[in-house]
Amino acid sequence: MVRADRDEDYVIDVCDEILGEPALRQYRFGWLRGDPGRTGRRVALPVDAYWPDPAVVLEYRELQHEEPNRHFDKPDQLTISGVHRGIQRAIYDARRDELIPAHGIRLVVITPHHLDATGRGRLRRTRSYDQPAIERLLLPDESGR
Repeated sequence: MVRADRDEDYVIDVCDEILGEPALRQYRFGWLRGDPGRTGRRVALPVDAYWPDPAVVLEYRELQHEEPNRHFDKPDQLTISGVHRGIQRAIYDARRDELIPAHGIRLVVITPHHLDATGRGRLRRTRSYDQPAIERLLLPDESGR
């Protein structure tokens, strides 16, 4: 799939425009790590997008992050953690949800439910709807949230 075809890249592109700078995509923090592999090594987990200033991480979570999906979950194959991919994804999402704010970085999670999307979660890419919705989520309000 070409980068421009991915909904995640569309959302990050809109965020880049709103924030006025390009994100560091698929960025890896040394303190955000997956479960140990066979050798005991823990690989750094990527985040979808990171803007160092204003210290914001964006995670675009497609429907497979909240609904079972045989294709993505691979329930018949266990990961190195001993669980199928859907469970491992939920564990890693929870790890991001906890550790990113704990390190003083604002975490913004956007899902297809926030944007103009089909029932199957595919974005229609309606800028007049999506951009204001993303701005509300991405830009802190007067209280700093």
